Formats: sequence, C-alpha cells, structure tokens
Amino acid sequence: MANHSQFGFQDASSPIMEELMQFHDHALMVALAICSLVLYLLTLMITEKLSSSSLDAQEIELVWTILPAVVLITLALPSLRILYMMDEINEPDLTLKAIGHQWYWTYEYTDLKELTFDSYMIPTSDLPLGHFRLLEVDHRVIVPTESKVRVIVTADDVLHSWAVPSLGVKTDAIPGRLNQTAFLASRPGVYYGQCSEICGANHSFMPIVVEAAPLAIFENWSSLLSS
Repeated sequence: MANHSQFGFQDASSPIMEELMQFHDHALMVALAICSLVLYLLTLMITEKLSSSSLDAQEIELVWTILPAVVLITLALPSLRILYMMDEINEPDLTLKAIGHQWYWTYEYTDLKELTFDSYMIPTSDLPLGHFRLLEVDHRVIVPTESKVRVIVTADDVLHSWAVPSLGVKTDAIPGRLNQTAFLASRPGVYYGQCSEICGANHSFMPIVVEAAPLAIFENWSSLLSS
C-alpha cells in the first residue's frame, strides 16, 4: 500500500499492474527525449547566430511530420496491447460480484453457494492496534493466489468505483449496469483500495480490502462461511 512521501506507484502485485508500470516508465522516457530535444533546439536558437540552413522547407516539413508520427506509434502500440490484455477475461477460476452502496460494499461469490457478505469500514474507535485508519474493513475479500479472478461490478444507488491500485484494477459501479474486470494476485498479501468515484457525503469511508491467500486457506475459509 501507499506510504507517506511516496513518489511512485504502489508495488505491483499482479501481471497487469506490472505491465502498466512498465508502460508508464516507457512513456516517461519518450517524454524526456522530446523535452530534451526541444530544450536543445531552444538553446541553440538563443546562443547561435541565425544562418541559412542547408535543408530546404520541404525536407524540414517531412521531418516534423514523420517524427511525431513515429513517437505516437511508439506510445500507441504498447498502450493498445495492455488495453487488450485488461479486457481479455477467459475462463476465470473465480467470479466475484461487488455491489456498491452508500457507503459500503456487498460481495457475492457466485461460484460458491450462499457466500455473500457486506463489507463496512471499521470506525477509528474500534480499530485494532496496528491496522490502518480509514482503510480496514470488518469483512475482507479473500481470493486465492495465482488464480484468475473475474469481478463483476455494479451499484445499488449512485455511481461508485471499485479500485485496488496494487492489483491494477479500477472499474466504475453503475446502477442497472454490470461492468467487469479481472486480476491475478501473484503473491499472498493484503491489498487496499477505495471507492474512486465521488458518491456522497461518506465517499471517503468505503474502503476495499482484498486478501490473497494460498488456495488451501481460501478453500477452508469459504467452506467455513458457507456452512
């Protein structure tokens, strides 16, 4: 999760988030190259005396037309690849339905019989020692590691957004509409998120906690709740 004075992203805990972080670094390098070139040309124009160039206008127009096109292609191709990867949801191992309310989440494990619960933020006065204020909930979402999890997101009243940065997921919850996303937790851990759509007075008090655990622990937990 994020900490004080953190400058970059949270540590990636899913393959999609790793791809997003690599694309972010790639785009920054392209932007750095453009800024360096522009700064060099500006410095050159200020410090050097103006003289007639050996390039004619046609050649200059060719350069400043082709060069931006090449830059856009180097950004567009990796971006489209990641978009298709995020949109591709084939044969998930587990399907989870997240329903946004004012101001809590309801979760349904559609593959498991009668496994539904509400997830409320724990008030500061009841928060156990060592837990995170405004981020901890009374019922966490438990998912198995190294398993494809499909999340179907909707809302019961107003717009919400189900977002967990470490897993690289952010999907709007819209009343009367089903949106879906997917993630794969690459290692055990507890991942925190929050509603990322302004949904009313207590918008900042409906956190999301996803706990990734080995498959055996997940099966024991689900069997206890289902019984």
